Amino acid sequence: MDFTPPTADQLLAIRANAGIAELAETERFAAAEPDLVEAIVIGVGEFAAGEWAPLNRIGDLEGAKLENGKVRLPDGYADAYAHYVEQGWNAISGPEEFGGQSLPFTLACNVLENLGAANMAFTLLPILSVGAIEALAHHGSDAQKARYLEKLVSGAWSGTMNLTEPQAGSDVGALRTTAEPIAPDEFGGEHAGRYRIKGQKIYITWGDHELAENIVHLVLARLPGAPEGSRGISLFVVPKYHVNADGSLGTHNDLRPVSLEHKLGINASPTCVMSYGDNDECIGEIVGEENRGLAAMFTMMNNARINVGNQGVQIGERATQQALAYAADRVQSARAGASDRTPVTIAEHPDVRRMLLRMMALTHGARALLYYTAGQVDRGTLGQAEAKTRAEVLVPLLKAWGTDIGVEVASLGVQVHGGMGFVEETGAAQHYRDARIAPIYEGTNGIQAADFVTRKLGIENGEAVLALFADIARECSEEGALAELACACAGVAEWMRDRASLDDRLAGSVPFTTMSAVAVAGWQLLVQLRALDGEDTPQALHKRAVVRFFLDRIVPEAAGLRASATAGADSLYTLEAAALAG
Repeated sequence: MDFTPPTADQLLAIRANAGIAELAETERFAAAEPDLVEAIVIGVGEFAAGEWAPLNRIGDLEGAKLENGKVRLPDGYADAYAHYVEQGWNAISGPEEFGGQSLPFTLACNVLENLGAANMAFTLLPILSVGAIEALAHHGSDAQKARYLEKLVSGAWSGTMNLTEPQAGSDVGALRTTAEPIAPDEFGGEHAGRYRIKGQKIYITWGDHELAENIVHLVLARLPGAPEGSRGISLFVVPKYHVNADGSLGTHNDLRPVSLEHKLGINASPTCVMSYGDNDECIGEIVGEENRGLAAMFTMMNNARINVGNQGVQIGERATQQALAYAADRVQSARAGASDRTPVTIAEHPDVRRMLLRMMALTHGARALLYYTAGQVDRGTLGQAEAKTRAEVLVPLLKAWGTDIGVEVASLGVQVHGGMGFVEETGAAQHYRDARIAPIYEGTNGIQAADFVTRKLGIENGEAVLALFADIARECSEEGALAELACACAGVAEWMRDRASLDDRLAGSVPFTTMSAVAVAGWQLLVQLRALDGEDTPQALHKRAVVRFFLDRIVPEAAGLRASATAGADSLYTLEAAALAG
């Protein structure tokens, strides 16, 4: 099925939830005027629909392949990526001094939303590059910025992050990859001050490919004598090809893809097992301070978590479009409550209508949360401390709930298709398979929820989280269920902060995260409705119906999670671990 960019709803979210007009009043983002914003949203939507969407199905069927030590993509991918770079889409929010356009992060989110809805697996390539740009821009030396950023910003080179190892999983502190200082007389002195990297990393998204001229790997490793655990991790930049002093590419570094993972979905995204230093000649440079690598990598991960939350919106949009089209075309049975017994399209049947409205409501809610978060990130960039803190609170909500709804919406899309959804020919199953990775990578959703009830609830002794709920309750007082949900969230937050043990907080973290995300999404959907107040356009009529569904059905469901959020951990441990299997 073709992809149609949801341009009108995106522009509404950018204006109402991100507050793009207010951002454009500042010197930093003065270029983000209405005409330019609209041109970007329309332009990237057309590009995504025209060049990336047609590759989605072939990417799923053929996938990435490792042949003779090199990763190959299906025909068409190289040209589509080259056009993406040529048209400057990668550089939207990149630093101006390195060839970027320095536009708001909000607009970069829109670029990724359109590209990802068109082809989620392909879009993981620029997502990782954006994260690498963030990490080097904040933590790299002047020489590293000069060497790598211009090419990363343009997209001519791509980036990766290398954390996970086979024995460590999510426990990054257990990594074994090493970095040995290179002696001044080694390699003829060419790599003085650098490090010899040795180890293996797994689940490296787009770890190798031929679409970009070079790949800039950011690798976590441990220096000799470093402290145990996460306190002893350093970050290194390890290029696929060495970069000469004049910026040209040199010889191939001592790194390689060992294999590609065989996955449930995102088959066009090469998920690599990467080996560094098989011949003891893998060269890297340290980024930032020794033993501070995890902090530097978290700059990259925080950005990636927003963009993965965006993936929930992407796959939700694509699955919803396909389900709506199928339901409008598939004729089956008369509507049960109608006197006319003429068969109707399945979109007329109450339960199918419920599923379709739920798909739309969840997707619109996640989009509102996405652009509200992006707008807070942009205000943080402008030095607004309160907005920066608000963005920190929102990130785990967006990543966790956004990706959860992506899976739910894709699953509902299969259900709307009935038996035709369970066979591969319709493509509905691909959306479901692709969506399932998003709650897992960049920190599982359980890790996001744990972060929310520990680090984020700990900001300002809980006042940053409570301020969010107070804003919602105050601004949504006319919507009783939503205001009550916000108050319930505040009550859970206070219980977790003041009375719950750490185990109790973690046991209730996932339902509490869902409650909180739904509250913010409902609030931001009301912000959209107010922006359309008085309008009688098709968009306004559509939005009112979708938001009403969200407020009347999804918000009360979230309020019902309070008991689970405050149930504590005791009931989880009535059985010993050995007795769980019965």
